Amino acid sequence: MKVTIFGSGYVGLVTAACLADVGNHIMCVDVDQRKIERLRRGEVPIHEPGLDELIARNAAAGRLTFTDDPDAGVSHGLFQMIAVGTPPDEDGSADLRHVLAVAETIGSRMRDYRVIITKSTVPVGTGDKVSAAVSAALTRRGVAVGYDMVSNPEFLKEGAAIADFMKPDRIVVGTDGERAVHLMRALYEPFTRSHDRLLAMDLRSAELTKYAANAMLATRISFMNELARFAEEAGADIESVRQGMGSDPRIGYAFIYPGLGYGGSCFPKDVKALVRSAADVGCDAAILKAVEAVNERQKRRLFDKMMGHFGSLEGKTIAMWGLAFKPNTDDMREAPSRVLLERLWAAGARVRAYDPVAMREARSIYGERDDFTLCSSAMETLEGCDALAIVTEWPEFRSPDLEAMTRTMRAPVMFDGRNLYDPTMLKGLGWRYYAIGRGETGQVYARTDAADRSGAERSVVAA
Repeated sequence: MKVTIFGSGYVGLVTAACLADVGNHIMCVDVDQRKIERLRRGEVPIHEPGLDELIARNAAAGRLTFTDDPDAGVSHGLFQMIAVGTPPDEDGSADLRHVLAVAETIGSRMRDYRVIITKSTVPVGTGDKVSAAVSAALTRRGVAVGYDMVSNPEFLKEGAAIADFMKPDRIVVGTDGERAVHLMRALYEPFTRSHDRLLAMDLRSAELTKYAANAMLATRISFMNELARFAEEAGADIESVRQGMGSDPRIGYAFIYPGLGYGGSCFPKDVKALVRSAADVGCDAAILKAVEAVNERQKRRLFDKMMGHFGSLEGKTIAMWGLAFKPNTDDMREAPSRVLLERLWAAGARVRAYDPVAMREARSIYGERDDFTLCSSAMETLEGCDALAIVTEWPEFRSPDLEAMTRTMRAPVMFDGRNLYDPTMLKGLGWRYYAIGRGETGQVYARTDAADRSGAERSVVAA
């Protein structure tokens, strides 16, 4: 099948590469000519494991092409997918200018039947607006060309997007056109052979499904962070609580890890947009407002702990492990690291940071600063630092050489925003250890002797 995808960002590129990999002919259209030229040279502008290879393979096979020519795009594909950005407006609502511009582009050029699909995350009712824009463009041309409007939201996790697309847990298709349902089933048939995962519904229900799913996951995160705050004050260990909760099959373990709050391109934007969309129809989304408030407060949690420990951060040097909002991505949009960085600088501290893939992104955001050093390894960040902050739970941070760390730092002080380590073991090694919701943390204990220390180390490995 022939598919045109408007937008070569995260969703557009992953969708294009995966659809091409099963034999379809995909054309990506983007107004950014420099990005198109980079993609033609094989340079992928985002970090997603396996995406570079997938794009290179399908571009070499002639199944994946890139252009800035909208005429070629509209002419190419029976399926016209809209995968452009919907950034939040000042009031939190989704900015649909780019979506509606693509709709007008399609309507002003189409000559035959098309399936027009919104892949972008959009508010309820956007499909009707897109359809109206297409219809208005056709009317101005004085032509009658048939089309079906479809909402086909993506459910891709950054860092695992290719697996999510290739082996989806559901494919949501919202449309009022029976022909469109059959065509969408044919398009996704290579991904649903073991059993049918395609859920057909009306347009508005599909649009709300995407927002509802992200809002629920964001709610679980904020709920656990709220509990972690209570556990800390009550002397409980949120990690034990989490295991007790997650063992209930009605709850499960997904998205109940306490930490520094959610970030990235989806959850913050989508929760805000859903709150605004609800207000537009007279609904007060009280729970979602609380989810937002808890999340913003949680992003400040490590800084508050640092202030509690040091009193003043003026002249202090803080090592930071992790900059991306989650592992396996270089995305720093709405990342907790940004809140911490900016508060540390405002307090007069210097930061030495390391992230396996997001340091270029960090430099593009903040530029060159005397108080911001990007290091080539996690251990290098510790040189001359007064404390370590764990911000992103990259796998390489899970089992560090704690003895070597102690020798490198000015003092063994750690603020663990991801609860990676066993507090008992850290304390036994003489660390001041502050975590999220783990009871009486931050107390310093006398260092154990070598035999006891090796036993503590064995216990944490077993745990």
